[in-house]
Order: sequence, then C-alpha cells, then structure tokens
Amino acid sequence: MAGGNDAVDLRTDEQLLGAHVAGDPGAFSVLVNRHLDYLWSVAIRTSHSPEDAADGLQDALLAAHRTAADFRSDARVTSWLHRIVVNACLDRIRRNNARKTVPLPEWDVMSIADTTDDISAVDLSVSIGRALHTLPEGQRQAIVAVDLEGYSVAEAASLLGVAEGTIKSRCARGRLKLAQVLGHLRTADDS
Repeated sequence: MAGGNDAVDLRTDEQLLGAHVAGDPGAFSVLVNRHLDYLWSVAIRTSHSPEDAADGLQDALLAAHRTAADFRSDARVTSWLHRIVVNACLDRIRRNNARKTVPLPEWDVMSIADTTDDISAVDLSVSIGRALHTLPEGQRQAIVAVDLEGYSVAEAASLLGVAEGTIKSRCARGRLKLAQVLGHLRTADDS
C-alpha cells in the first residue's frame, strides 16, 4: 500500500482511546488491532466454543466502542478491555445456557507420552481447555486470570469485580477440580 498507511501509531492506549472519544475515526481500530490477539485469547478461554468466543468478542468490541467515554483512567485500557470481553462472553454463555455441558468420555482425551511432540502438545492444550470448561464460571475466570494470564490476585479481583479472598478461594477450588479432571495425564514420575 502506498501513502504511509503502514506506519506504526506511537500513541499510548490511553491516547488512542481519548482520540476515539474526541472523534478520530481510526484511533479505535488501531487500539483494537494492537490488542486483538490478547483479546481473542481472553474470549476463547472464557467461552464454550470458538463461535461463542467470536460472538462475545464482537459484542465486547461494540460495547467498548460505544462506552469509551465512560473509561476511567484509574485502570489500564487493556484491563478495561479485558473486563468488557469477559463480561460479554459470560453474557453470551448465559444467553446460550439452554445448551448444557456434557462430561467428556475418557477415551476422548489422549494420554500424553512425549510433551516435545507438537501433536501431543496440542492434545494437552485441548485437554486443559476442556478441563477448564468443567469448572464453574467464577472458578474458570479466576484460574484464567491468575494462572493463565499472570494477573496478581489483587489485579484479578479488580478485573472481575470481586474480593481478593474470593479469587483465592475460587483458584484453590478450581485447581483442585482441575487436578482431579486432569489426573489421567499424570505419569508414575509425577506422584
């Protein structure tokens, strides 16, 4: 493409959001494109299926676009977007609640023999993803925020709008259930 459209926008996330609120037609797109991979990973971890994740992410981005003027600068823009994506995905899950989860048969999850094998790594990732979806919503949110995305307990509590003690107990209960659900992946050496 000609005309310099490929230049990197050096404005901060906060500046981009402010420019969007002030009427800059391209600022929100730059902001979204900057964080799209991260937001997609949040949506996919929060949702039951890739389709639900895509719909939830779309709902979230529309909500963020419309409510950008409500952003409080006491949080990071990525934290604000994270919360909107999680809430939109959870809303979609609630709307689709007629579809109940069914436990997976044991034969559906393959045992991992070689973790350096790419196919085995994918199988492990799928097993963990499925195991996450056996957790109650609150436990899954806490585990994803703290253990998968690396937020501190305080940050996760702020993102999810609950007390720090709630995050700690949800993580503890969720980890215990994950250990039970994923117990078949243990080898004799792990005991």
